[in-house]
Amino acid sequence: MMSDEDIKEFHDLDKLKSMKKSSKYKYIRGKQITDHESGTRVYDIVGTRLPSVTTVLAATKDQSFLRNWKNKVGHEEAERIKNISSRRGTSMHKFLESHIQGIGYDDLTELGQAAKPMAQKIIEVGLTPVKEYYGSEVMLHYPGLYAGSTDLVCLHNDLETIVDFKQSNRPKREEWVEDYKLQCAAYALAHDYVYKSTIRQAVIMICTPDLYYQEFKIQDTELRTYKHKWLKRLDMYHELKFDEKEQAKINIKKEDFNVTK
Repeated sequence: MMSDEDIKEFHDLDKLKSMKKSSKYKYIRGKQITDHESGTRVYDIVGTRLPSVTTVLAATKDQSFLRNWKNKVGHEEAERIKNISSRRGTSMHKFLESHIQGIGYDDLTELGQAAKPMAQKIIEVGLTPVKEYYGSEVMLHYPGLYAGSTDLVCLHNDLETIVDFKQSNRPKREEWVEDYKLQCAAYALAHDYVYKSTIRQAVIMICTPDLYYQEFKIQDTELRTYKHKWLKRLDMYHELKFDEKEQAKINIKKEDFNVTK
């Protein structure tokens, strides 16, 4: 069995000695659950259930590209690819979370061993400008509106920053990461509101299985623009939910007056 020192050396955790944990923000804890009625992810924050950021974005995005891709490769193959990507992404996130927190970790599965060098690439390139971090896997919420979990809140190139880690099967074009930017903007808005912070930047760090690293940043004015775009999507989500409830009421009324003679 590997000793703690062996594990530390194996994962090269000393690389992050300069990345110190700051206690500047005292984060509120919540609980992620699945709403049985809708089947969607929600967060329980101090007894209040809030829709997740990813649920809002999924409900309001144009699904035509996804539908066309599923029709092209076949629904069974699409599901297989999605499951592999999801599991590899989960493993990559676990490597990154453990590394940031200075905890020895390994995943000896085939997907785990594929995810490990992807995480290392993000550590070596993406996390180099990070001097200190405030929280890893931080649950954030905007009271009464929405909630979610961000991968990292840190000081990146001397700017307070929201960081999101992503795995991708192939390199991304700028226009393909629009929802990633909206996701980060939602987290920044919630963080600023609850913790009276001034998040000035969001950084999306992406790595492919063949170790191609990409980074997308939004700062200051552009970040504010994405906050407004996010609020429009949130409005759209609530309008859709309102329409669904109204339709349900109409259906109930029809049944009520369906009298058999």
